[in-house]
Amino acid sequence: MTRFSCSHHLGKSGREDWEGIVTSIQSYGSHYEIFIESRSSILVLLGTGTSGLFACIPDRQAGCWLSDLEDVRYNGEKLSAAIKNVIDGITVAHAFQALSHIICPL
Repeated sequence: MTRFSCSHHLGKSGREDWEGIVTSIQSYGSHYEIFIESRSSILVLLGTGTSGLFACIPDRQAGCWLSDLEDVRYNGEKLSAAIKNVIDGITVAHAFQALSHIICPL
């Protein structure tokens, strides 16, 4: 299990902080299945394609291309737009950053 911290700047009204935990990582050779617990439970498939890294969140019927796993800002924006939930998108981006030394390169 990997614990990580998340934060989101709310503009002039401050900042919100919360914790998350990766409870399971399964490698299938071509991709990873990652289960994240935080304010929501999120199952993510992480893999590579000809255009680079991608994340798929099947329960939300969403997916997107990613930057480097440590790029929380870019990945958070892309994931938030894909799943239409800022907090969950930022949570997944922070989880990827926390796991970057474990699961990269694919």
